Amino acid sequence: MASKTAGTTKGRLPGKLIHHQLNRILASKTFSQVDRLKRFVTFIVEEAIARRGGELKEYVIGVQVFGKEPSFDPRTDPIVRVQARRLRARLEKYYSEEGQADEVIVDIPKGGYAPLFKSRETTPPRTSLSTTLVSTNTVTVMPFADLSGDHSMASFGRGLRDEIIHTLTRLKTLRVSSGSDRGDRIDAAIIIDGSIRTLGDRLRVTVQMIDGVSACYLWSESVDGAIAEMLRAQESIAKLIVERLQPEIDGPGEYSGGGRTSENLAARNLYVQGRYHLNQRTEGSLQKAVEFFERAIIEDTRFSLAHSGLADAYSLLGHYGVLGPADVLGKAAASAASAVMLDSHSAEAHTTQAHVRVTQDWDWFSAEREFLRAIQLNVRYATAHHWYATSCLVPMGRIKEALDQMLLAQSLDPVSSIIAKDVALIYCYQRDFEAALDQCDHTIELNPHFAPAYLTLGLIQEQRRDFEESAAAFRRAVDLSPNTPRNHAALARTRALSGNISAARQGLKMLGTLAKSRYVSPFEFVMIYFALGDTDRAHRFLSKAREDRCWDLLALNVDPRFEALKDDSRFMATIRKIGLG
Repeated sequence: MASKTAGTTKGRLPGKLIHHQLNRILASKTFSQVDRLKRFVTFIVEEAIARRGGELKEYVIGVQVFGKEPSFDPRTDPIVRVQARRLRARLEKYYSEEGQADEVIVDIPKGGYAPLFKSRETTPPRTSLSTTLVSTNTVTVMPFADLSGDHSMASFGRGLRDEIIHTLTRLKTLRVSSGSDRGDRIDAAIIIDGSIRTLGDRLRVTVQMIDGVSACYLWSESVDGAIAEMLRAQESIAKLIVERLQPEIDGPGEYSGGGRTSENLAARNLYVQGRYHLNQRTEGSLQKAVEFFERAIIEDTRFSLAHSGLADAYSLLGHYGVLGPADVLGKAAASAASAVMLDSHSAEAHTTQAHVRVTQDWDWFSAEREFLRAIQLNVRYATAHHWYATSCLVPMGRIKEALDQMLLAQSLDPVSSIIAKDVALIYCYQRDFEAALDQCDHTIELNPHFAPAYLTLGLIQEQRRDFEESAAAFRRAVDLSPNTPRNHAALARTRALSGNISAARQGLKMLGTLAKSRYVSPFEFVMIYFALGDTDRAHRFLSKAREDRCWDLLALNVDPRFEALKDDSRFMATIRKIGLG
C-alpha cells in the first residue's frame, strides 16, 4: 500500500489531522486499559507536532511521562525502553484490527522515540467481535413477543413495555433503555424480556430477567389476568419487576451478596469497616478486619455477614503468610460454618464456606458446588466469581473458565484492586504475558500504592526474563509493604535467577532470621531454593508447605515458575498429594 511519511516539510501532515488520529487511538479498545502507554504516545506525538521530536530522549520521557525523579538514570532503569517496546506492539495491534481503515499511521521506528506520521488510502475495516463490560446500573427493556394466535396483543405489549420503563425510571440509580426488535447486540447489565399468550378471554404474560454479562436467567415468572383488565395487568407486572429488580441493582456495596443484614446499626457499621480493611490486603489491614468483624459479632451474635467476614479475614491472614495454620484454620472453618447456619440463603456465607473447603480440605468438587450455589443466590456478588476463579477453577486447570469468571467479577466491581490484580495473574497462567502486563498497568493506575500489584508485575517480568524490571517491581512492593515476607522472597528469587547469588542468599538469611520471631510461609523458601538449583532443600520446604496448606500451592499445576519441574517425579508426587494430578 502506498504511503507517505511526514518526515519532510513538503510531505508533512497537518497537526490537526495528527491530533485527530491520536484521539482515535486513545479512545480505542486496544488502548482502553493502558493509561501509561496513553500518556507515552500522547507526549511523543505532541512533542513531534511541536517540532521537538529531536529532544525525545530516554531521560526526558522517564521524567515527563513516568514521573521519575531528576536523578533518574536510564542506564540502570530500563522503564522507557520496556514501555517503548510495548507501545510499538500495541500500535501494531491497533492498526491490524480497529485502525485498519485509519488514514493516518503513527509509527515509532526502533532505535528512537520520535514518531513518524504516514498517510494511506482507506481500506475496509475487518469486522471483529468486542466484549463490553457493561455498567451494573443499566437496564434494557426488550419488546414483548406476541404469541397470541391472531397476533392481536402487539399494542398491549407496547403498552406493557412503556409502563415498565416508566416505573423503572423512578429508580434514580438506574439508566433505562428500550431494546429494538431487530436482534441487535445489547450492552446492559440486566435485560427485561418476555412474551404474551392468550386463551379465550384470559392472557398470560411471561417475564424474564436476564444477566447482561453472563446471559444467565436471574428470574422468570408468569402472570395471568383477564384481557378486560389489561391496564391493571400492565401496572401489576411493572411493579413486580421493580420488586424483583431492586436487589440486583444494589451493586458491590455494603450488602451486595443478599445476606440478611442486622437491625443493629453499630454491627452494620463495624461490618462495613471490616470489609473495607479486608479489601486492602495488607498485614495491618487484615488484622484490623478481624477486630472489626469480632466487634460486629459482639454487637449482634446472629449477624451472618459478620461471621462470613471474620472467616474470610482469618483465611486471608493465612494465605498472605501473616499467621500460621494453627492460628487461622480452625477459626476460619468455625466462622464459615456459623455464617451458613445463621443464613443459608446468603451468597457471602456460601462463598466463604466454599473458600474454606477448597483451601483447607482441597475438596475441589464440593467447593465448586458451594461456589455455584453462591452465584445462584446472587449472580452479582463479585467475590463469589473472584474466588471461584482463583481458588477452584485455577487449581483444576480450567484457566479459560477462570478468566471468564474474573472478567465478570471485574465488571461487577471495577474499582477492586485485588480483583484487577488477579485478572493479571490469570493472564499470566495463560502465558499471555502482554495482556498480563497491560492488566498490571491498569491495576497500578487504579491504586498506585497497592503492593500486590507490583508483586504480580514482578512475577510477569520475571517470566519475560527481564530481571531488571522484575527486581524494580519487587523493590517497590517491599517499599510499600516492608513487613511482608513474600515481597522479600520474590526479590531474592529474581536475584538468584539473574545470577546475583550472594544477594539471593542474603535474602534467604534474612527470611530465616525473620522466621524465628514470626510465621514465614515455607513456600517463600521453596521459590528461592528452586531458583538457586538446591532442589533437595526446595522439596523439603515444599513438603512443609503442603503440611501448612499454603495458599500458593493451589496454582502449582499452572504456575509458569514451575514449568521446568513437570519432569521432576518428586514435584509431580506433591501435585498428586494435593489432588491435582
